[in-house]
Amino acid sequence: MTITVFPTDPVSVLVVWQLVAPVAALAGIGLPALLGRPLSERATTRLVGTAFTTGFIAALVTLAAIASQDFAAHVVHLGRLFAVGHHAATIELVADGLSVPYVCFSTGLCALVNAFAGKYLHREPGFTRFFILLALFGTGMNLMVLAGSIDVLFAGWEFLGISSALLIGFFHERRNAVDAALRAFTTYRICDVGLFAASVVIHQATGSGDFERLFTGTWPHATCLVPVSTALFISVLLVFAALGKSAQVPFSSWLPRAMEGPTPSSAIFYGALSIHAGAYVLLRCESVLDAAPAAGWLLIAIGAGTALHAAIVGSVQTDLKSMLAYASMTQAGLILAEIGLGWRVVPLVHVISHAILRSLQILRSPSAMHDRHELAAALGGHPGPSEWSLLRLLPRGVARGLYHVALERGFDESFVSALFVRPLLATLTSADALERRWVAFLGGSSADTRSRRSSNGSIQ
Repeated sequence: MTITVFPTDPVSVLVVWQLVAPVAALAGIGLPALLGRPLSERATTRLVGTAFTTGFIAALVTLAAIASQDFAAHVVHLGRLFAVGHHAATIELVADGLSVPYVCFSTGLCALVNAFAGKYLHREPGFTRFFILLALFGTGMNLMVLAGSIDVLFAGWEFLGISSALLIGFFHERRNAVDAALRAFTTYRICDVGLFAASVVIHQATGSGDFERLFTGTWPHATCLVPVSTALFISVLLVFAALGKSAQVPFSSWLPRAMEGPTPSSAIFYGALSIHAGAYVLLRCESVLDAAPAAGWLLIAIGAGTALHAAIVGSVQTDLKSMLAYASMTQAGLILAEIGLGWRVVPLVHVISHAILRSLQILRSPSAMHDRHELAAALGGHPGPSEWSLLRLLPRGVARGLYHVALERGFDESFVSALFVRPLLATLTSADALERRWVAFLGGSSADTRSRRSSNGSIQ
């Protein structure tokens, strides 16, 4: 592994600083905690807030700089992981019309959540642990967004997954939180196979993981450089990877359970940033999708189906955070459908606006419930349902059927359990039993067991 000299031109320095800022916060609060001398709550929140604010300002200046150059991509070469013959894996960051706006709103939202969490988690035993994971998430998010190669993107993608799962299980003394974290982590790992396989295919097709060899041109008008068959294969793998992070059917059951985590992490992860990570990867590789229309139609079907599923199921939820979770799932499905339709700027604007709105809604959810109770007390009872509903246009039998489907959450979990989980567990259990018998046979323990049984019988 080789690292080049630190870049000196102003734009490159600003791009690198967007990544260095959260890394510095992670080291600043992580190392003292590792040595058993964690920082105070005030010092922790100030350090993390300063890091994200600095990254936000650097991203704004970078945005102004590349806007003056018609949003031409600015690539920062930081080194390479390895090089074998004509094959190489490099460390590159890219600043363009997609990555820099994404960093602006992600670091801005992280700074906002940091300010909220400092008061929300006051005197919480896991206070320092939360902000370490928040800084790790910010590092992974900026690394993924600024990635100029599939290898760097995969590293940031994994940081997002591990920090997300650990924050879902933040209250580890509660069984439900641990189960929800394990479900989310398992879903992530299954779908991460798609991104890993896509990186292997890209390396095989281009001899490198650099996006410069996969497509050329300025986003969103890049041109794919690989054959149509290869583009289709890569696109399907990327769509599969996006399903997990974006909670699309049939991998959607983890999202409502993810609300077991603290409200600040629910806002930043499942209302704003993490749930849109899959959409970002697809937008980054938009030219590959354009070269494979079949993958676009697949994305439209999955996104529209998930949006319909989440809209129906979310209408019968009885707690506010679950309602917001399904609302986020609905919008994520619509965003993926927009990408499948070939739109590029519209999904980006949709992602940013939905992330800002949903994160603020989740942050306000505790006080919103308090306001709702005060309204009910002032009215002398429940305000009642709205005067008009779309269900009133449907026949009574159809409405009842939809209500039953919504109560069962679309039978999503039972379908996945029957079709995938149970057969997989049965296969693994059988393989484990077969392996134990084979090891026992190789060790001669089976023959010893039979001889002991025969000797015990003769003695009796």
